[in-house]
Amino acid sequence: MLNGIEAAFFYLFAFVAVASAFMVIAARNPVHSVLFLILTFVNAAGLFLLAGAEFLAMILLVVYVGAVAVLFLFVVMMLDVDFAELKQGALQYAPVGALVGLVLAAELIIVLGGYAFVPQLASTVSRPMPDLSTQQNTAALGDILYTDYVYFFQIAGLVLLVAMIGAIVLTLRHKEGVKRQSISAQVARVPATAIEIKKVETGKGI
Repeated sequence: MLNGIEAAFFYLFAFVAVASAFMVIAARNPVHSVLFLILTFVNAAGLFLLAGAEFLAMILLVVYVGAVAVLFLFVVMMLDVDFAELKQGALQYAPVGALVGLVLAAELIIVLGGYAFVPQLASTVSRPMPDLSTQQNTAALGDILYTDYVYFFQIAGLVLLVAMIGAIVLTLRHKEGVKRQSISAQVARVPATAIEIKKVETGKGI
């Protein structure tokens, strides 16, 4: 149970997170939307801290706020995008968006309804949270991630590697007249072709 101060911070973080999340989609300026997104992540990290999940809170700040959201901000600020033109015809995607929203709402209702109608569902977890006095959350998460889910962790790394290579291949463009490094030509060099000696007459050098 939360005490008075923790409850006050919980409602504060929750209210600011919900309000800023609404402003992400309501703001007309895309730069303001990214800034509200960063505010949403910061308040969500505060909620994770109140729940005792300090590792998730730090990951949220480092990865999403420190990398993804800042990257979005720089991309939006650097690219000269006509957002008025992009918004034209957005209503044609409204049925698809409404369908996705209904699916997500149904999933949330099923999850919350399962815990409401079956309170003992939480006790069926195979590996409950250890006592914080014996093992920290980060250590417990590492034990589970690198033992029970080590293969899934490696598969996720391979998927990200393939995605990175695919992005490089799709965006790589060779331009004519641009000197590029040839690894095979460098490796195949011999002393006879690596050095060229020219005799320069006196007074005719550079």
